[in-house]
Amino acid sequence: MSIMTRKAFAIGTVLALGVAASGCASHRFVRDNIAVVDERVSAVDSRVTGVESTANQALSRANAAHKLAEGKFLYEVVLSDDSVKFPNNATALSPEAEQRLSELAQRLKAENRNVYLEIQGHTDSSGSAATNERVGQSRAEAVRRYLSTQGIPLNRMSTISYGASNPVATNNNREGRAQNRRVAIVVLS
Repeated sequence: MSIMTRKAFAIGTVLALGVAASGCASHRFVRDNIAVVDERVSAVDSRVTGVESTANQALSRANAAHKLAEGKFLYEVVLSDDSVKFPNNATALSPEAEQRLSELAQRLKAENRNVYLEIQGHTDSSGSAATNERVGQSRAEAVRRYLSTQGIPLNRMSTISYGASNPVATNNNREGRAQNRRVAIVVLS
């Protein structure tokens, strides 16, 4: 073998070993990076599974609550007609409102059912959100106190203020705002 052939053979061998060595390093590098990515994907998958489980549990609880509530609504009494409307920013009950509440209390006693009352206070959009929440709550509490004086147990009533968030009419005119200043009494069995 000549010197040129030996040199060519040596250079070819070195090149072949270099390619083989670099290929092994590339495969190892890829395997290591894939392993890291696989771990991250597995961690995300387990978090997604946990969130799905929590969401399914919440949905199951909501469906169960819905089934319990179905058929529980009996009727609703709304204090908002012309004789019972609340003046702007007022929470006191008018004599007409007290008369309607007395009639409701007598009806509840005559039916002799264990019912629960949700008393909802509403306002028009005049004033700040905080003021409307306070006024709505005060209106609902005034109704609750009056019904209590008529013999309806306090533990069978709860109050909530919706402020101006649930209008039944437009707030762009006087008549609509007057209709929105109301108290709704939801009777549940």
